Amino acid sequence: MQFFETTKLFSLNRREYINLRWIAIIGQLITINLVKFYFEFEFNYTLTTIIIIFGILSNLFLIFFYNKNQITDRSSFIFLLTDITQLSTLIYLTGGIINPFSIFIIVPSIFSSIYLGKKTSILIAFITICTIIFLTFFQKPLPHPINNHFHVSDYYYYAVPLSLIIALGFLSYFSITFGIESRIRKEALNKMESLMAKEHELVSLGGQAAAAAHSLGTPLSTIKIILQDLIGELKDKEDITKDLNLLSSQVDRCIEILNKLSLNPSIDDKFLDKNLTLKIYLVQIIKSFEEISKKEFKLIFDQFNNPIVIPNLIEIVYGLRNFIGNANKFSKNKIFINLKSDSEKTYIKIEDDGPGFKKEILSKIGEPYINNFSNIKNKNQGLGLGIFIGKTLLEKNLANVTFSNSTTRSGAEINIIWKNKDLSSL
Repeated sequence: MQFFETTKLFSLNRREYINLRWIAIIGQLITINLVKFYFEFEFNYTLTTIIIIFGILSNLFLIFFYNKNQITDRSSFIFLLTDITQLSTLIYLTGGIINPFSIFIIVPSIFSSIYLGKKTSILIAFITICTIIFLTFFQKPLPHPINNHFHVSDYYYYAVPLSLIIALGFLSYFSITFGIESRIRKEALNKMESLMAKEHELVSLGGQAAAAAHSLGTPLSTIKIILQDLIGELKDKEDITKDLNLLSSQVDRCIEILNKLSLNPSIDDKFLDKNLTLKIYLVQIIKSFEEISKKEFKLIFDQFNNPIVIPNLIEIVYGLRNFIGNANKFSKNKIFINLKSDSEKTYIKIEDDGPGFKKEILSKIGEPYINNFSNIKNKNQGLGLGIFIGKTLLEKNLANVTFSNSTTRSGAEINIIWKNKDLSSL
């Protein structure tokens, strides 16, 4: 936990906060005018009006210049501190702690306890307590025209701030507790909604893929026929024939993938065996890329002693293939795949020597339709679907996937981690 949390879980809803501020400002205007002109109490009416106008300007700033729907923890602290300062100044000018409206000085702290981070809330509460103590000993008297010697007993005078501090302590404690529980539920709900959204995206992509599979089937078959004719005509030219055979095998591979995308479960993937360890899967995936890529693939086994066999989970294979393919696409010369395990977890780290992820989109990697994956100009920029699909497929199979820029290489870094017990349960 730190000051000024940056997640959406620690923030104020801008619209709700603005509306509550308007209610407070209208209440302040009504109160000072009633006290001044109806009850005829004497105080600095001009200065109190200016302070309320300051509150109005602060709210207008939120409306017209603060464009985010959620007010961040840091910004919320500044605005709540402004509210405390504005309200305490009004109370100072209108009798201090014996002002019946001094109870409202604890409202910003309660807001902070419910919506903001724990440390930020404690800081706001501390400032509020200091403000209450200050208003106890320093204030402008509020004399009535009939009796300019308006006094209260010492008991009442000191009991009011003490009761406010005690009430603030209890309310802050329960508000913080409620806020933590509420944020836990909110976070769980957000994760559930995120998973449901990903499932929806995959279903949508599956439909598009099936349509694409049917559309691409005919041209691929045509290419296959022409390749066979060329192989027959150029059989005497060994170098060309070798390339044509490779091209033909890749067409076969495309056809196999399209058959999978057409949602026909009866067709097996002939390019990868089933019921193998992650080590063997990675070896075969890398081998398939080495056939078509001139780049160097380095597979490193670092204390790998995991004999766990993965049964018929083509989703994992396609997920790994997507990440390795992305590294191959953006690397300059080398792709590094590190596989290791211990008694609890199995780790796969994929690195490349490319430009890496842009810092401004690093936090969004893994979401669909993210462009500008690299700083390379004049290169087709992806929409992030490959990474999104790979991440979703692996997370569906109990993996934890994270993205960063490598600290040892120049390029991107993808970390895939399974708990061994989860891997065994697949």
